[in-house]
Amino acid sequence: MKLTGFVLDGVRHIGRVEGDAVVDLGTADAFYAGSPREDGERLALAEVTQAPPVPLTSRVFCVGINYRSHAGEAKDLAGLNEPKLPMIFGRWQQTLIADGEWAPVPPNEKGLDWEVELAVVIGSQVWGATRENALDHVLGYAAFNDLSARAKQLATPQFTLGKNADRSGPISPIVTKDEVGDPADGLQVRTWVNGDLMQDGDTRDLIHDVPAIIAYITDTITLLPGDIIATGTPGGVGAGRTPPVFLTPGDEVTIEVEKVGRVTTPIVAHG
Repeated sequence: MKLTGFVLDGVRHIGRVEGDAVVDLGTADAFYAGSPREDGERLALAEVTQAPPVPLTSRVFCVGINYRSHAGEAKDLAGLNEPKLPMIFGRWQQTLIADGEWAPVPPNEKGLDWEVELAVVIGSQVWGATRENALDHVLGYAAFNDLSARAKQLATPQFTLGKNADRSGPISPIVTKDEVGDPADGLQVRTWVNGDLMQDGDTRDLIHDVPAIIAYITDTITLLPGDIIATGTPGGVGAGRTPPVFLTPGDEVTIEVEKVGRVTTPIVAHG
């Protein structure tokens, strides 16, 4: 099943995508509280305003340096070694945007950097997950672009500002886990900038897999329905190239996760 967020009468809803239509399953809050509608109004997908497919209260947990192919880049850029445990930092839901929406470059950045990621969307509350039961609490997966303001990110040891620039979190609709399978079996993750392939990785290269990440987070924090875990990016980011390459106004970036979806984002000037 494919689930999209959309706005109806100023309120975020969740809908089931059926071809060129979306079936309203109710508000995002009600959906993630476990009270979705079975058969709501059927709307033309092209005529609704799409939105991130999570509630406004969603939390976004990001995992840094989580592909072996990215570890060398991270060492060169930030002096960080391959982490022995999942390196978690936070994003705010307010940074999320839907497919086709624009993202602005902060005025003191040379540009934004791209990071294609498999995102995990939590479907049921979980505390103290184990590797064996972690995936039981997953609703599905989305494609996520962790657009990064590298100058701000690398200016201090703290990532928060560089990872929360305005409108810097493009995310696709959700595909439920029954249609995706186990990411450990391998999903291709790719990025194109203006049509040129920049990243081409596979989730089999993850340092910490999805069950390990969920178990690690939930021995400290209770994950709630609608929370997102962005599982990291493979090698090929712009800052790791010689010379560095960044997204500037007029560029277009597309990311894709196999079996899950793709997101295209036009880059514009801030303001």
